[in-house]
Amino acid sequence: MAIPSTFIQELLARADVVDIVGRYVQLKKGGANFMGLCPFHGEKSPSFSVSPSKQFYHCFGCGKNGNAISFLMDHGGMSFVEAVHDLAQQCGLQVPEDDVSPQERARAAQAREQQATLTSVLEKAGVAYIKHLRSSPRAIDYFKGRGLSGEIAKTFGLGYAPEGWRALASVFPDYNDPLLVESGLVIAGEPGEENAQGEAKRYDRFRDRVMFPIRNVKGECIGFGGRVLSDEKPKYLNSPETPVFSKGRELYGLFEARTALREHGYALVTEGYMDVVALAQLGFANAVATLGTACTADHVQKLFRFTDAVVFSFDGDGAGRRAARKALDAALPFASDVRSVKFLFLPQEHDPDSFIREHGTEGFAAAVAKAVPLSKFMLEAAAEGCELDTAEGRAHMASNARPLWSLLPDGTLKRQLLAEIADQVLIDSRELLQIWQPATGGYKKNSNSRPSGKGQRPKPPEISGAAAHFEEFSGNFADLHDEGAYAASLPDYGGSARRSAGASTSHRPARRIAGRRMSASPEDRVLRLMLTEPQSWDKLSGEEHVLLCELPAPHGPLFVWLESQLHEHGPQPWAALREGLREHAQEKYAVDQISEIPEGIECDWNEARAILDRLLEAKLDQEQKELSEGGAETLKDPVKRQRLAFLMTRTKTRAPA
Repeated sequence: MAIPSTFIQELLARADVVDIVGRYVQLKKGGANFMGLCPFHGEKSPSFSVSPSKQFYHCFGCGKNGNAISFLMDHGGMSFVEAVHDLAQQCGLQVPEDDVSPQERARAAQAREQQATLTSVLEKAGVAYIKHLRSSPRAIDYFKGRGLSGEIAKTFGLGYAPEGWRALASVFPDYNDPLLVESGLVIAGEPGEENAQGEAKRYDRFRDRVMFPIRNVKGECIGFGGRVLSDEKPKYLNSPETPVFSKGRELYGLFEARTALREHGYALVTEGYMDVVALAQLGFANAVATLGTACTADHVQKLFRFTDAVVFSFDGDGAGRRAARKALDAALPFASDVRSVKFLFLPQEHDPDSFIREHGTEGFAAAVAKAVPLSKFMLEAAAEGCELDTAEGRAHMASNARPLWSLLPDGTLKRQLLAEIADQVLIDSRELLQIWQPATGGYKKNSNSRPSGKGQRPKPPEISGAAAHFEEFSGNFADLHDEGAYAASLPDYGGSARRSAGASTSHRPARRIAGRRMSASPEDRVLRLMLTEPQSWDKLSGEEHVLLCELPAPHGPLFVWLESQLHEHGPQPWAALREGLREHAQEKYAVDQISEIPEGIECDWNEARAILDRLLEAKLDQEQKELSEGGAETLKDPVKRQRLAFLMTRTKTRAPA
């Protein structure tokens, strides 16, 4: 059986090697990792290390090392396929079933290729919708009536799905192609709904609607939104969930807004397609919209990869308040001290489109500037329905505030809000914290400690001083920058078990490093942090994202790849990222960097922060120098002149090194 490597990557991202190993080995926290007695050889002092950040285990005594899959193979005597099935069952995943016969394997490969062409099918439909728009006076008049220009329609790829049940039959030669159903363009009838000719009933999903193509951050068409030209219901119709489209993760207009997000300095989140397009027409190209669903944590996290400030714009009615409340819950975990989240509530009779047309761009900009900060809205949400002039009402507010406050990341904002909540409920902040967190009596720290699995594990033996020499060894597993040794320590993802005939099951012993470890460049140190703690990418500003992605190879291409992985899969442990790196041009360099991290040592975020500050300062200094040397050419260009003035002001106000 051949198991797709993409499934292996997803499986390793979901599994926790600490939990898997901990079911068979008594582990105890020792620094950044967990330690225990090696299950593969007899020992009295723990030398078996499990890394939660890298999702790998390594024994410094016998050299055994690997990930969750290889542990099940080594410890349980399973084949690769058996270990994958066992781990998948524990994670609640279904292993793709690929038969080993050449014919069916070829068919499976063809099916995967068809799935990869979904975006091209959608792109083809989008081109057809644009052509139909040009020949539809009704649709053109609708867009003109909303104040849209041909240029903005071209930017967003606006189109029109004509009347008729099978208009796409003239676009796709085979209207019965399963891809049309899989992409959400065509609806297939249920069994028993065949037509007079005995053919399955099929018809276009979008009919007589103006069309808004939905693009992912790469610019690929992944779905559509369609709006009726009259007052029929449903007014808006979206593509269904497909292998390439998920409403809970995608935002309409994000691809088109990428540059404007950095220019405006914030993202404006609205509720409709037309809001986004109309706002872009009127000077606010930084607008995006949720796709007929409440704002999710995935939406917020994706936005913070492009900007450090988000403004949610909602109607002032009850529905708008409810939508804002859900957005608040989604945004709280990401509301760090360096980010801004605000809520703009428009009058009930307005949406962003109508408001800006009545009050102008300056009026709308002024309304955005007066948007309610997250801290204030959170306090309002906690106090809703509470009579604060009574003890019962204040206690009720404290109860409401606790789950909201707990979602905030540790930092200054969280501490200030604790004080403000305490003031409103008339109790000392330390007493309130003691009520909320009686077990700790203080703020919970973000640590790598793992809760125990089902049931209680026996108390592990005390860790001896064996960890003192760990940094003498190279990384979390043996000879990692020897690709052959690394590959030998992992299963063969092509489908054959590592224990197949002729394959060695032995591991190289851990390698002792003679002399000093190779020094790492500043860029290397930042890369190591991002690969072992990819969630740190979301702590960076948009300017810093650009800075890292524009670095020369090998660093720049790796940061570009990591950003794409975050967009598509979210933060993943190193074991999963390692699988995604296969065949990447800089694969070996990334693997080497991880191998150079001493065992038991965590990458330092403060060090990475200082490095980024220095790199950004150097980049801005170079930009200022180039603009200054531009002379008359710079002075003639208002954009360059304004940029130079900003950089010179920054230099004057910068504290001396």
